[in-house]
Amino acid sequence: MALPKTITIVALSMALGLFFVFMGTIKLTPRLSKDAHSEMKRAYKSYAKALPALKKMGISSVLLRKIIGSVEVALGDPLKRYAHVLVFGILLTCRLLITRQTEERAESSESRNGQAEAQEKNKVKVS
Repeated sequence: MALPKTITIVALSMALGLFFVFMGTIKLTPRLSKDAHSEMKRAYKSYAKALPALKKMGISSVLLRKIIGSVEVALGDPLKRYAHVLVFGILLTCRLLITRQTEERAESSESRNGQAEAQEKNKVKVS
């Protein structure tokens, strides 16, 4: 019987590969979703405006979108092999961010408590 860890890695790998194929197909053709395809076209126009080096090389937003979409569709299957590494890296990065946020919150609450105590000490009692 297969280990649950192996099943999970295979399932995540397949899901990530299918995601790349799906997104690449949306970039290439409006058959799956006309709204998503038009949104991709709009996004790639803004990408081309933000990267003037592409214009100097003669790469238009349409060509850029088609190149990236084709690469995603073509590499969707080989990327399945590295999906577990990508997912594990993303999970570790998220865990690091969560840990740092909780540490920063603890430090800020400690500094607020220290400031409140200092203000209490500085108050003069009036009778």
